[in-house]
Amino acid sequence: MYGYDQTAYPSDPYQQAGPQPGMNGMPGPGPYGEQPQAAPQQSLYPEPSPPSLADAVRAFTTGSMAVEDFQAIFITSKVHCPRGDRPGFLALHNTPTPVIPMFSSLKELRRYAGKESKHFSVSGAEVLDLLPTGYGFALDMEGEHRMVFDAKAVEQMVDFTMRRMYG
Repeated sequence: MYGYDQTAYPSDPYQQAGPQPGMNGMPGPGPYGEQPQAAPQQSLYPEPSPPSLADAVRAFTTGSMAVEDFQAIFITSKVHCPRGDRPGFLALHNTPTPVIPMFSSLKELRRYAGKESKHFSVSGAEVLDLLPTGYGFALDMEGEHRMVFDAKAVEQMVDFTMRRMYG
């Protein structure tokens, strides 16, 4: 009656009146009639983060990770590549097929090319898209778990990525 909600105050002093919509920051219509946003549910057990590319390299080279799992991590990971004065990948031609040196971390890159080396970073998927035909790549060349993918292995990775992305 006189502009206030009489149900907010119970007639029985021992009865609890719950929070009223829109009062004191509680859910309900806001001052301009907007509806409240639902608070995101927080899990008691957070999702484990995927392994880093360095962890995946270690696991794959020791045989504890399947090829498909490694490739799934590789395409979403950041890869660091040394660069020269011109744009593009630097290639090593003293191998049976030319390979591009790539690194799973800046630490690995600096171990190979020095602290002041120029570099760029791209995702593994971008590597597969940008890598010239007929080239392979060497991942973490100075690392304990070096991996070399020849041109044929790169083609297989591209096929895997295309199937994964487009079905």
